Order: sequence, then structure tokens, then C-alpha cells
Amino acid sequence: MDPILVGKAVTTADAGPVHLLPRLANRHGLVAGATGTGKTVTLMTLAEGFSRIGVPVFMADVKGDVAGLAVPGEASERVLQRAAEIGVAGYAPEASPVVFWDLFGVSGHPVRTTVSEMGPTLLARILELNDTQSGVLDIVFKLADDRGLLLLDLDDLRALLGLVAEERKTVSTEYGLVSAPSIAAIQRALLRLEQDGGTQFFGEPALELADLMRTRTDGRGVIGILAADRLVLKPRLYATFLLWLLSQFYETLPEVGDLDRPKLVFVFDEAHLLFGDAPAALQQRIEQVVRLVRSKGVGVYFCSQFPDDVPDAVLGQLGNRVQHALRAYTPRDQKAVRTAAQTFVANPALDVAATISTLGTGEALVSMLQDKGVPMPVERTLIAPPRCRMGAISDAERATVRAGSPVGAKYDTAINRESAAERLAQAFVSLWREGRPAPEELTVLHDRAPAAARERPPFGEAVWFSLSVGHTGRAEARWLLPKICDGGGINRDAIGAIRVREDESFVQIAVAQADRFGKTMELEPGLTMRRLDGEPDLNRAPRPAEARPPRRKPDPEWKKPQRVESQGEIGRAHV
Repeated sequence: MDPILVGKAVTTADAGPVHLLPRLANRHGLVAGATGTGKTVTLMTLAEGFSRIGVPVFMADVKGDVAGLAVPGEASERVLQRAAEIGVAGYAPEASPVVFWDLFGVSGHPVRTTVSEMGPTLLARILELNDTQSGVLDIVFKLADDRGLLLLDLDDLRALLGLVAEERKTVSTEYGLVSAPSIAAIQRALLRLEQDGGTQFFGEPALELADLMRTRTDGRGVIGILAADRLVLKPRLYATFLLWLLSQFYETLPEVGDLDRPKLVFVFDEAHLLFGDAPAALQQRIEQVVRLVRSKGVGVYFCSQFPDDVPDAVLGQLGNRVQHALRAYTPRDQKAVRTAAQTFVANPALDVAATISTLGTGEALVSMLQDKGVPMPVERTLIAPPRCRMGAISDAERATVRAGSPVGAKYDTAINRESAAERLAQAFVSLWREGRPAPEELTVLHDRAPAAARERPPFGEAVWFSLSVGHTGRAEARWLLPKICDGGGINRDAIGAIRVREDESFVQIAVAQADRFGKTMELEPGLTMRRLDGEPDLNRAPRPAEARPPRRKPDPEWKKPQRVESQGEIGRAHV
């Protein structure tokens, strides 16, 4: 596998080219430097190099200039001179295969995942829940599984939280104690995530990791560029996306060890925005995944202004280093210079601390891993120019690239299939309807004389049906009407007369709608509707007389007993 040309060492006159070995590219890397020193150009050079050897790349584009990878550059005299000086073979302007992504779906294809795929553990870290609240969230996910409710978006999760709050006593008995304050805390945390734009992140179709690991038919790796100009303003959502993506690759990809080239390379620009504003729990998880994802064949490259923007636990895992100029104007800058100098393998021919402050644009201190993973002595290096445009692209150019994307038809249209929120809403409506009578027509009464009653026009041709409930079943016309409408999917205009008898009832259905009920239909358990061949006998049958004892006639000789007292006892005497 041909190495990736990073640039040409100029520390000494006999120094040669500096390469990044593909089989060691999964040992991660760091590109650091002050604003305007050429960090973005270095990232573009590395991304092009990975793409040419068939390695897919995923990059976060914070300022919008990384999008230049999608269009060819300009062969200006200065660029051609730099390419010849470094020794870039066959240099010519060239575009790279690019797919644009955007969590908000504006500057690229939407990136989504489902709440179920995120899982309760990772979601609890993102929401910064304590142990008790995390336990409640575990119960919510378990309840959803047991009842067959899909958790796709945040509306589904809110609906489940409402269900748990409504059935808190029952849920506490079956799954463990659930307190109202814990539910309220989770709801508040969800509100904060929604305000950061989390609503767009959760939903379907969910991102498939294979679409980030695509290669073209010519063998070149596809570069996925995430539009992060708006995303970095919402650090919680940015950290959520990064951690979820790294975790998905870590949990999904098999162990492969060291390959001849990585399966995928992540490049995250402006890392200080990630680590500076992310919760401590997220930082801890990121550090863990970065240490372990190497064995999955994934390389992670961070880009920031200062090396100490990256936590020490992560910084120690970054074997490939590119350090652009640092201006030692402030005490913090001076400390960063010393820190950067101490992280490089010393070169007797180079004073690292002094050189960092004097580097020009397009120059950097570079130390790459050599054979057996040993870092090379640091070299002052001229960075090779990329073949793409070194700058932003227009909206028209972005639209052209997006129109030719192989995944646009898959992700651009959101899908909102039936899930927990819809199922619970339907259950609530059904429960509400069962306990209510049919709607009544209300008439406003005036002081003036009532108008003459309007005669109902003839109903027309109809079919009679028998219902298996009558007066003995407490049936009423207003109780039967909505059940007939729901059962056949008709409105009340298709229903004529309803006659309730002792043990059964009869209803008139318009001929055009009668076939909806078939020969027999069960409207609900115990209530069956049967089609009749003709008109029923509507003559009211007399109710059977109840067996009662004959009424006793009063005895004219009988008189009311009188009370008499005798010897302290009270008795009764009949006259």
C-alpha cells in the first residue's frame, strides 16, 4: 500500500518526504495550530490521501471551507510551484467523491437515529441523569419492549414517560420504584436536548453505518462531510452525535487488529468546542471509545488550535502529529508552546519550542509513526497542497453535488411510522369514546314561539339489520349509533330508523352502505349485527307478566292493635 504524502521535511538539506503509513493510520492523530496557519489545508490533504487509497473519510466541517473537497482546485502558479518543490507526482486539480450530511437537513442529507438505537445507557449520559434517574429511564425502555411500543423519536419517549407517570403505582410494583420527581427530571433534560435541536436528530430513516463506509467503483473512498457550522453552536447535540457515532462503530464493527489500511477515518474539526463544552460523562465516554476503537480498524483525527484542548487521556493515544504555528502572545499561549514541544520526539537539529512560533503558513512540525509504531523525530515540514479547491463552495455547487449523491433518495424524506406516541394516542381516544354517549344536537332556545317541527324526508331504499341487544341489555339508540358508525366506517346519514325491542334491536342501513357490514359483523364482544332478508316485525310484543302473588284484600273487621300495660310488662291485646 502506497503511503500518503504529507509534505517535505526541510529541517536539514538532506531531509526527504514525510509520509503517513496507511497500516498505522488507525493509531489516531492530531492537527493543531493557531487560526490561519493552514490546519484546514492539512486536513484536506490527508482526506484526499485516504480517499485515493480507498479509505472512506468522515469529516466535520465547522467553517464551511472543507466542502472544497467536492470541486477541483485552481492550478495557480503558486500552488504548482509548491507541488513541484515538495515533489508531488502528477499534480493536477481534482475533485474527490463527496457526500454532504447535515443534522438539520439544510446543507446535506439528514442524519438521524432512533431513541431505541441510542439506548438508555448512552441517552442517560447525554441527558446527564443521576443513577436513580437512569434507573427510571431503564424501566421506560423495558416497559416499551414488554408492551411492543416502538421508541423512534422524542415524542415517543415523552409519551412513554407520560404513561409511566399515569401508571406509576403499577409500574413501581412490577419493575421497581418510580418517583414523580425522577420522571420530571428526565422530562426537563429532554426539553434541554430538544432546544438544542435534538428533535431533528431522532427519527427515521436512521443512518446506516455502511453509508459512511462507501467506496466508488474506481476504488476511491467516499468523503462524508458533516455541515457543522450550526451544530457547533449546540455543544450538547454535537457531543451527542459524535459519541453515538463512535459508539455505533465500536459496538457494530468486528475486531480486526492492524490492517494494511483503516476501514474508516474520522476527522473532527475544532475539537476544543467538543471537549470544552461537553459534560464530564461524555468526555469520559469519548476517551474510552477512542482508546478501544483502534482495534476495529477506525482512525480518529482531532483538529484544534492548541494541543491541550484535547484531554491528556485522549492526547496520549494520538500517534500521528501535525503541529502548525502557535503565537506565544499570552501566558496560555506560552504554556501551549511548551506542551506541544514536550509531546514530540526530539530532533537534535531542531529547537521545537523556538520553531513553533516562527512557522509560516503551510508549514508544520510533523511526527508520524514509523515501522513498528515508533514515532519519528519531529521534522519541520512543508505541507503538500491538496488537489481540490482550498476554500468554500457556492450553494449551486453544493446542490449539484448533493443531487448526484447515491444516498439522497434514502434519507432526504423523513418517515413517521406508527410508534409509541401514535399507539398511546389511539388507545386514549378509544378509551374516551367508550365512556361517552353519541354526540347530541343542541338547539338554542329563544323567547319567541317555537318553530314548527321539520319533517324528515323519506330515507330511501334500505336494508334492515338485527342487533343482538335490546331493552334487557340496557340498549339505547344513542348508544348503538356510534358503534354502528365505527363498525361499518359510515356516518349517521347512512343510518335510518333504529328500533329497540325487548331482546333485540333493528337498524335501517342505506343500500349503498349495507355491504360494509357483510352478513354478520361483531361490533364489540357480545354485540352482533346480522343482515335480514326483509323487514322485521316491528309490532311491540307485550312484556311477559311477572309471576306475582295475588294482592290480598283488606279485612274490614280488622282493627289496629292497642298497646296495654300489665304488671310492668308490655303486651298486645286484640279486640
